Amino acid sequence: MTMRTFSTLTRREALVLAGGAALAAMLPGSWSEAVAAGASPLLMRSIPRTGEKLSVIGLGTSQVFDFDLADAAVHAERRAVLEKMLAGGATLIDTAPSYGSAEGNVGALLEEIKARDRFFIATKVGVKATAAETLAEMQQSQQRLRTQRSDLLQLHNVRSASTDLGALREWQKAGNTRYIGITHWQDSAHDLLVELMQKQKPDFVQVNYSLDARAAEDVVLPAARDLGIAVLTNVPFGRNRLFRAVRGKEVPAFAKDFGATSWAQVFLKFILANDAVTCVIPGTDKPQYMVENIAAGSGAVPMSAQRKQILDYWSSLA
Repeated sequence: MTMRTFSTLTRREALVLAGGAALAAMLPGSWSEAVAAGASPLLMRSIPRTGEKLSVIGLGTSQVFDFDLADAAVHAERRAVLEKMLAGGATLIDTAPSYGSAEGNVGALLEEIKARDRFFIATKVGVKATAAETLAEMQQSQQRLRTQRSDLLQLHNVRSASTDLGALREWQKAGNTRYIGITHWQDSAHDLLVELMQKQKPDFVQVNYSLDARAAEDVVLPAARDLGIAVLTNVPFGRNRLFRAVRGKEVPAFAKDFGATSWAQVFLKFILANDAVTCVIPGTDKPQYMVENIAAGSGAVPMSAQRKQILDYWSSLA
């Protein structure tokens, strides 16, 4: 859920980052054209409870979609991000009422491009003091997203093992959301997430997971696998910590063995090498970054030996 702050890329540079000329059709063009040109399609993974397929790359909207719709340049840029998602086959958009204007902006842009039915919309509700407050926020999200039903409603940043998902289940039962889940973004909440996963058995859990923050591997991801819960992973670039750590360094030659041609792709493919992860949701503010992310979710993911190479390289930077 972070923003990369690179200089503006040329078309040629964006294509290199996206994994080669085979993805050139995506700038601008269709994914079907890219596949025809020889690019691997975006990987899909199943939601354990239903078998429904989700793209392994999605979009986080914290900060990056909190903008003034009247700003024509930013408006066009964020709209292009969604259009690149469509072109590349990425489907999941994750947002929340607490992300400023992001939720409303997502709704407005999806209406503009007439593509609501082609996306998997995940939003959240905060932990509230009363049922009435919870209901009011869920209804507000519907209005902002301009939809009668979300695909996933998540209880945001859970706080207590006594938390009950009854209000979300009622919302789901009424047909206002297809799936329910729980979220957090800090390592300190992992044991709590697991306890709630065991007690409440949500359809999804969203957790922080990146190359430099791997604690989710110890408890959350194994529990999700055992309980049949889909996993969304946030802050995959460690709020830009990972990019700062490799600034000025070439992508290692071994990364080509699993199809990574940029650091962003190395970081994303490392996460996807864990098959408990259903979808990664990097915050993405520029269309060329979305193309690059989609390329990371296409083709090979690191095998165990290659994953170790990444970890060894990372350790050498310390």
